[in-house]
Amino acid sequence: MMASVPGQASREYRTSHEGFLRHRGFRWLKIATCLCVIVIAAYFLTDPTPRPSGSTWIGYTLGTVGALLIVWLSLLGIRKRAMTEGRWSLKAWTSAHVYLGLSLIVVATLHTGFQLGWNVHTLAYVLMMVVILSGIFGIWAYSTLPSALSSNREEMTQGQMIDAIRALDRQLDDAAQPLARHQSDLVLKALEEDPFAPGLFRRLSGHYPDCATQKAILGFADDNAAASERVEKLLVRRKAQLERLRRHMKLKAMLEVWLYVHVPATMALLAALIAHIVSVFYYW
Repeated sequence: MMASVPGQASREYRTSHEGFLRHRGFRWLKIATCLCVIVIAAYFLTDPTPRPSGSTWIGYTLGTVGALLIVWLSLLGIRKRAMTEGRWSLKAWTSAHVYLGLSLIVVATLHTGFQLGWNVHTLAYVLMMVVILSGIFGIWAYSTLPSALSSNREEMTQGQMIDAIRALDRQLDDAAQPLARHQSDLVLKALEEDPFAPGLFRRLSGHYPDCATQKAILGFADDNAAASERVEKLLVRRKAQLERLRRHMKLKAMLEVWLYVHVPATMALLAALIAHIVSVFYYW
């Protein structure tokens, strides 16, 4: 068996561990930049009459390029189901998706000739910008949030976080037995609190003003009895575990919420694009 060359092995290691944004030395960033330069040069070096718009020859050319890019970019979801390596690996495809998607801002804007109005053509352009902006948020999310998720978990899974809270709940249930009725009710409300009940917006905000565990802690603040102090310490530990779980849910929601805009907006964009193309050829 032929031994691998150390330098080659090092390059292969870096290639396999680089992110999709840096794939192959920013290959697709360079390609997208070249495309933008060509498109801008073609737009400003031509002299369409009576004025630049989507109905001139340069407008039709840019429109065709933009439409093909949109259709190709929308295929990433299908592409994710196939795992391959090499030039058209998923990482390469994702890198191309990001940079060519950003180049659409230039291609589509010049295609319009800066002529926008209240019509299906502008609707397609606006939807395209919504898709791109949500995609930019997705890039930021996937570049920064996984490390924050890992740091917050401290090698615990979500299931282990829930198990830790349940273990504290059992201890609290036992410790609350000798308490007075009003204190026992505070503990029961804390134990009945479902950390998964709040909706998406509450998770994204990370703000829980009606936290039953926090209210229970305040209810024990001025009680120095031994049983009360033990329950208060357990409640403080429960709140710390809850906060970790809530941060976890917030980060996960931020990591996924953009898809609730990106995917439907992409479907709407494809529909508007078809309407745009049909109307153009109908009136042409």
